Amino acid sequence: MIRCKRVYDAVDQCDGQRVLVDRLWPRNKRKEDLHGQWLREVAPSNALRKAFHQGEVDYIGFAQRYQQELAAHPEHWYSLLDLAAKGDLTLLYASKDIEHNHAQVLAAWLEDELERRGPGSSPVCYAH
Repeated sequence: MIRCKRVYDAVDQCDGQRVLVDRLWPRNKRKEDLHGQWLREVAPSNALRKAFHQGEVDYIGFAQRYQQELAAHPEHWYSLLDLAAKGDLTLLYASKDIEHNHAQVLAAWLEDELERRGPGSSPVCYAH
């Protein structure tokens, strides 16, 4: 199962593998508190990130352009696909908007890729 979560939220036993997918390190977050890895290459390009944050492109346009970047560079996200196929994967991001961010686009992209691969082996975690 692939989930998205703010990097500032508490670590949970259901998180599985935790990967920060932001290009920039989140403010006020210590590296030792990440409890995961940082894969900055998978984040949107600086130009796209800035265009979205400055309102030059809406979320739909941002998502489409980010998907084009992902399609052009599978080497950036392929390791995430392997992690997701093996178990729970949590994509961490710093954005305050929990619905309209690049991690959501990336999670949907990875889910589509997993579906193309065939039945997944990701267990569901029901812990509270």
